Amino acid sequence: MDLQKLIYEVKDGVATITMNYPKNLNAVDESMADELIWAFDVANEDPAVKVIVLKGGEKAFSAGGDVGYFYKLATSGESVNMDSLIEKVGIIAQKIKTLDKIVISSVSGAAAGAGVSLALSADFVIAAENTKIIMAFVKLGLVPDTGSTYLLVKQLGEKRAFEYCATGTPIGAEDAKNWGLITRVVPMEELEAETNKLAGKIAAGPLVAYKNIKKQIYGASFEQYSAFLREVEATTQRECAATEDFIEGVKAFVEKRKAEFQGK
Repeated sequence: MDLQKLIYEVKDGVATITMNYPKNLNAVDESMADELIWAFDVANEDPAVKVIVLKGGEKAFSAGGDVGYFYKLATSGESVNMDSLIEKVGIIAQKIKTLDKIVISSVSGAAAGAGVSLALSADFVIAAENTKIIMAFVKLGLVPDTGSTYLLVKQLGEKRAFEYCATGTPIGAEDAKNWGLITRVVPMEELEAETNKLAGKIAAGPLVAYKNIKKQIYGASFEQYSAFLREVEATTQRECAATEDFIEGVKAFVEKRKAEFQGK
C-alpha cells in the first residue's frame, strides 16, 4: 500500500506504526483508517515482527475524526454519511484487541475522540506527562465510537464513564494512570526511550505465552466487544450522525464558537 498518512517501519522485531498527518493532528478519516487496518494486518502476519508500537505526534497522538472534512460536507449542503468510517474504526478497535501480537501505544499530547480508543485499546499504554484523554464526541453531538465507551466502562465503572462521555472533560495523564487507563506515565523526553525499552523486552520474551495471555484477557473481559461495536456502537452513532445537532456541532467546532444544539 502507498502510505500517505502513516509511516510503517520494522526494526529488531518491532513494527512501528506512526500516524503522520500533522496538519490535521492525525485525525482519522477513511484513508487513515484503511492504512491502519493494512499496517496492523501486515505486522500481525510478518514473522519478523514480535511486537507492534503505535505512536502519533508530540502535540497530538490523534485528534479523532476529521472534523474539517465533515465541515466541508455540511457547509456544501451534502449529507454526511459516516457508515463506512464507523465500520472501519470498529474493525481497528477489534483488531488491536485480537491481534496475536502485543500492541504498545506511545502517547503524547491530545488523544481525542477516536484517538482515545486507538491509544487505550493497546495492551500497554506508555504516555507522556502532557497526555490528555478527551472524549470529544459529545461536543459534536455524537456518541463515542471505536470502542471508547466499552473501554471506559470496563476501566472506570458506569458512573465515571458516563460523566466523561457526556461532558467531554479532559482526563490528565496521572488520573488516567491511577484509574487504570494508562500503564505508565513518563516525562516527554523519556517517552521514546521507555517505549523502545518495553518493546525490546517484549520482543525478546515468550511470544506464545504473551499471545495466549492476550487471548485469556480478551475472553475474560471482552467477550461481548464485537457485538457491542456492531449492534450498539454503530447503530447509535449512525442515529446521531443524521441529526441537525451533529451539523451544528461540526460548524461550531470549526468556527470556534459555542454550539447551539436543538436536540434534533
